[in-house]
Amino acid sequence: MTSERKLEHLLLCANCDVEYRGKRTGFEDIELIHKALPELDKEEIDVSIDLFEKKMDIPLIISAITGGHPASLKINKELAKAANEHNIGIGVGSQRAAVENKELISTYSVVRENAPSAFVIGNIGAPQIEYAQTAAEMIDADALAIHLNPLQEAIQPEGDIDATGYIDSIKKTVEIVEMPVIAKETGAGISKSDAIILEKAGVAAIDVAGSGGTSWAAVETYRAKDDYLGNLYWDWGIPTAVSTVEVCESVNIPVISSGGIRSGLDAAKALALGAEAVGMALPLLKEAYIGHKAVEARIEEFKESLKVAMFLVGAKNVKELRKCDLLIKGETGEWLKDRGFNTGKYAQRTF
Repeated sequence: MTSERKLEHLLLCANCDVEYRGKRTGFEDIELIHKALPELDKEEIDVSIDLFEKKMDIPLIISAITGGHPASLKINKELAKAANEHNIGIGVGSQRAAVENKELISTYSVVRENAPSAFVIGNIGAPQIEYAQTAAEMIDADALAIHLNPLQEAIQPEGDIDATGYIDSIKKTVEIVEMPVIAKETGAGISKSDAIILEKAGVAAIDVAGSGGTSWAAVETYRAKDDYLGNLYWDWGIPTAVSTVEVCESVNIPVISSGGIRSGLDAAKALALGAEAVGMALPLLKEAYIGHKAVEARIEEFKESLKVAMFLVGAKNVKELRKCDLLIKGETGEWLKDRGFNTGKYAQRTF
């Protein structure tokens, strides 16, 4: 049953080790170039952005987490309160459960009720075109995410492993809904070639959701009777930093970098690589169990660490941060070079 699976996912993410084991996000290989003469007042740094003509005070989206079970209502309520207080974005988990069972609608609609001015993102699966309009209207969404999760489906005991027709379904969804459609991976990243296909399909933005954070193969490993596949593919995917570069350099639409973002410094690196905003899920989910004040404290910590990074590279706003010098080293640099990307150009952008 979809609703019970949602509860299992929620509890496993909150209480078990579901993060990547050996593979990292790649941001540890990104070095922002320090400026000893930043020539700006840190208190005047502007971290706001405009996403689809809607202003966000911080370039942060609470990534799609939950909904679809009564136990998730309180979690979404606390997250929504924090999102509204700080004027950031917030996405809900897959809305299939509520489309199939109207009694579960409140577990999603609670987000808009408690975040009337926030940028709210709906969520459906790639083949669920018939759910699109209902899902968007359910939460008065500003945008609709189409999640791509072939890894999770392959490991999930009851997973849907027929991925034919996804591209056509995405194209039709874009035509049906009167709002921006965001293509979103769920933790395994998006490559250059897939990004180009998605842009041609008409999506308005791409959320790379790379590897290095929450592993949905790991989540499904706990649920499976046989954990062989889950353990084998626990660390599968394109690291978030790599995916961010691949997608940012390949399309002309906004890119959201998520997957293991844990601080404002991680975010600064993602934004410097070209991302429009970043997404964070697991750390905020855990704070939501405490309450919205705990979520807000984590957001404030994020904002402060982002401003410090911007101060240290002399960027007075996010637009300037995207032009700052940086080095791409180690495995991330090797990966990108082997994939044909010129990493050296990032090192001397402000000369």
